[in-house]
Amino acid sequence: MNAMMKKGKHPARQQQKARILLKADVSDAGEGWSDSQIAAALSTSTVARTRQRLVEEGMDGALTRHHSPNSARRRIFDGEAEAKLIALTRSPPPKGRARGTLVLLEDQVVERGIVARASDNTIGRMLKKHSQSARRSWRFPAGESPAGVRQ
Repeated sequence: MNAMMKKGKHPARQQQKARILLKADVSDAGEGWSDSQIAAALSTSTVARTRQRLVEEGMDGALTRHHSPNSARRRIFDGEAEAKLIALTRSPPPKGRARGTLVLLEDQVVERGIVARASDNTIGRMLKKHSQSARRSWRFPAGESPAGVRQ
């Protein structure tokens, strides 16, 4: 861990956990620090969790980042729905309109059953990846990006 800290090539979160474990270490060098001393010195609140992970999962488990499966959001647009959205933006704007808007696009995506629900903000983020083709074909007003933010 000392070598990892000296090189500084590891992610900051991993370095912080290594610092916690080094401060907590009871060895020949001296007695380990308490959780409150470590938290105050390093300005962190993850001391107890890091120690617990060290006991339960070992050194690698304590240093690596864990993602909670409950926090992962499902994507509204999968590859097929995204392709249909892009195809829709390449069609002419709705009748009676010189230009389309993200709100109109949102309504059409739901009406056509491409997705069950989507906000104009979500559609804007999807179109941002394809901004040049979407802006040209659906004729967004000048100065408005596909994400719906005025420039």
